[in-house]
Amino acid sequence: MQRRDRGRLIVISGPSGTGKGTVISRLMELRDDLCISVSLTTRPPRPGEVDGKDYFFVTREEFSQKVEAGLLLEHAEFVGNCYGTPREFVEQKLDGGVSVILEIDVQGAEQVAASCPDSVSVFILPPSGTELERRLRGRHTDSEEKIRSRLLEAKRECAEAARYGYIVVNDSATAAAREIDAIITAEKCKSAYRINLVTEVLIS
Repeated sequence: MQRRDRGRLIVISGPSGTGKGTVISRLMELRDDLCISVSLTTRPPRPGEVDGKDYFFVTREEFSQKVEAGLLLEHAEFVGNCYGTPREFVEQKLDGGVSVILEIDVQGAEQVAASCPDSVSVFILPPSGTELERRLRGRHTDSEEKIRSRLLEAKRECAEAARYGYIVVNDSATAAAREIDAIITAEKCKSAYRINLVTEVLIS
């Protein structure tokens, strides 16, 4: 029977406009032992959204109870609604040998690092500030004020990159995805996670 390693929790952060979503999509195509974390939220479902697939939809009271019980790896409130990462969902996937991708901001990443010290953190950088601005403007969705705000926020977030275990530059989404793929493979081969195999070999 083929042995299946425990999955790893992969925390991915980076400024808006860096292309995290595209990189993650390419990464998902490279591995069959990977899934994206499903968040818990108090906001109502939008048309077409499915509970347990897009989000786990709960009441604010249920959300608060989970926070108090320590059942969320991280949580935050945004525009009047609460969002969080359910520990049970993540642990079930990891125990089944599936690595979990958690795309989150730097504040959330700090919470995850505290509640899950063995998580793997990856910060995605744009090739340059000029390229980031070009990508943001290329969306044609934000006002000039909003673009400037995003660029200032990007500088603040990039200043936190040194706190991450890995830094990947998204000059090419495919190349960036391959780097993260290699990171996951390397992390799963660490001796701390395979030392038990030494005993199995010695006694077999």
